[in-house]
Amino acid sequence: MRKMTLPVILITILDLSLPAQTDSKGAAPPNPATATMQVQTDLNRLMRGVLYPASNVVFSAQNDNPGNVKPVPGQDPSMATDPLTSTFGGWQAVENAALALTESANLLLIPGRTCSNGVPVPMNNPDWSKFVQQLRDAGMKAYQAAQSKDQDKMVDAADTLSASCASCHRKWREKQRADRCK
Repeated sequence: MRKMTLPVILITILDLSLPAQTDSKGAAPPNPATATMQVQTDLNRLMRGVLYPASNVVFSAQNDNPGNVKPVPGQDPSMATDPLTSTFGGWQAVENAALALTESANLLLIPGRTCSNGVPVPMNNPDWSKFVQQLRDAGMKAYQAAQSKDQDKMVDAADTLSASCASCHRKWREKQRADRCK
């Protein structure tokens, strides 16, 4: 009985220190109307983590046929770091990247996001909304081109995407770091 005392005390202490959890059967699902969008990173990291990699997949389809990209021999495609050689590779990777760009337009509109210099993203500037819509449209154009598996359409879609990125970058990114987003 004495040997059991210490483990029981530790389990009791640990149990009391953990936050209370409700039974998942009785828990109400979150109400989408009350769900809050939360900013987790600044604009620079969002660009580096989501938009830049997805854009590169779209841009690659201009020169190299994604249908010809094969998984790396000896590598499990589910562990591939290159979307084009992954389980969802080839043209499907281009479609997915285009949709990621389209959906990322929503992330650019979440209130509270800042630029890397701490200045709020210029969401009240009419150009911001225009450029975000251009990104959304470019993403959908790239998605439709990827669905067609037509590299000529991908060249056109990549040009549209590049122009969309360049418009915003010219206005805000190509400034001294302290002046970005102003």
